Amino acid sequence: MDKTQKEKIQELIELREEAKLGGGQKRIDTQHKKGKLTARERIDLLLDEGSFEEFDMFVSHRCTDFGLENESYLSDGVVTGYGTIDGRIVYIFSQDFTIFGGSLSEMFAEKICKIMDMAMKVGAPVIGINDSGGARIQEGVKSLGGYADIFLRNILASGVIPQISAIFGPCAGGAVYSPALTDFIIMSRNTSYMFVTGPKVVKTVTGETVTAEQLGGADIHASKSGVAHFVSETEEEGISLIRKLLSYLPQNNLEEPPLAPCNDPINRLDDYLNEIIPEEPNKPYNMLEVIETIADYNEFLEVQRHYAPNIVTGFARFNGMSVGIVANQPRYMAGVLDINASRKAARFVRFCDAFNIPVVTLVDVPGFLPGTGQEYNAIILNGAKLMFAYGEATVPKVTIILRKAYGGAYDVMSSKHLRGDINYAWPGAEIAVMGPKGAIEVLHSRELKGITDEKQKAEFLLKKENEYKNKFANPYVAAKYGYIDDVIEPRNTRFRVIRALQSLQTKKDVNPPRKHSNMPL
Repeated sequence: MDKTQKEKIQELIELREEAKLGGGQKRIDTQHKKGKLTARERIDLLLDEGSFEEFDMFVSHRCTDFGLENESYLSDGVVTGYGTIDGRIVYIFSQDFTIFGGSLSEMFAEKICKIMDMAMKVGAPVIGINDSGGARIQEGVKSLGGYADIFLRNILASGVIPQISAIFGPCAGGAVYSPALTDFIIMSRNTSYMFVTGPKVVKTVTGETVTAEQLGGADIHASKSGVAHFVSETEEEGISLIRKLLSYLPQNNLEEPPLAPCNDPINRLDDYLNEIIPEEPNKPYNMLEVIETIADYNEFLEVQRHYAPNIVTGFARFNGMSVGIVANQPRYMAGVLDINASRKAARFVRFCDAFNIPVVTLVDVPGFLPGTGQEYNAIILNGAKLMFAYGEATVPKVTIILRKAYGGAYDVMSSKHLRGDINYAWPGAEIAVMGPKGAIEVLHSRELKGITDEKQKAEFLLKKENEYKNKFANPYVAAKYGYIDDVIEPRNTRFRVIRALQSLQTKKDVNPPRKHSNMPL
């Protein structure tokens, strides 16, 4: 006998309840004992209340090998759909560790590909929450093909829609490459890890004994590899970070970043900035204090805080306008540019350029880090990445030289010569090929060889260094040639940056027609 309409509706309700239980209450309890949320709990926390629309709840795998024909679960290990964050649409997938350890199958991959395709059609961000044991071994090449299908979509979506990955559990083997292809990765401390090959394989192949945390934990990827952009103490904090990050970003590459209401006066004068630069040229100060002083409400969302701390990257607002900030950090290695700092800043500048986010650059750089370690590992190519990123970027670019801009590092840090739009300097800015001591040793090497008396040599060096400082320890030589648009009072920096950004809102700049560039990699 056919089912009545009431029975059919009841069947639907029961199937939905079954799907929402994932791998069952026992496995959900195990997930909670590990300090982890379930796939659906994560979605509920991330999205605006009641906004989630789920797709493919009734999907299950099609594998008939290794006994899987006798074990099947609705949703097949990943929850997919769309919802809103602060009223703006986002597409989302959340891997469910309670079903086959969140392992990826053919149908699992198809679900993810479907929402990625839809996100591209409507121009909305994609957020992936990863908690998976990797490929479902029973499905063999179908699971590998599923990964590759996702990778291709990550690649094609790059620079078109923002892609954010949260790692809230294991992410190993081929699974790591999808997050690596996205714009930002957030990891939770103590419960997440990422690596291509696990501790057992490492032990077998190299003889190294290492734990999962030591090999690919959140702190390792945040500080050593630079793979992770943010680290959270808890999943709740990580989810809050995603919401915060999205508030700075447009929905896609054809939109402008959101404009936030701002009551912070644009002409706020910060006398503290007039005194922040120490009198001693080699004494450090904290660049974060400068950023927070000039930004709206003193708020700054730092990206990759623990990686290459000699350069600072992150998002702030100026009179409500979303801006990317790149700044040398004198507190670490004197703010010198090295391989890691160059890569970190280059990727950030390219992200901002892809999504129409203006870049404000704060410069205090003594040059590139010397040494065989840097040269052998291609500081030339890596420094060129940062130069390439700035030169290629067509978004508004505002630069302020605070103290030092020496050598090639002056060129690289969004100089006028790399299409910097508005370039300012503070009155104490030094713009030169190198510092006074090194310059004198080169310029007067012959004369120095002829002076044998150490006292006379010291007096000669001091005299010549003072002459060099008088010529270059100020921004006016560069200003004379138009390389600096204006010398500004430090306490007035916020106002001048905002006015510059306002004047550049209708900026149009284009690069030559080409299939794509061939940046140094």
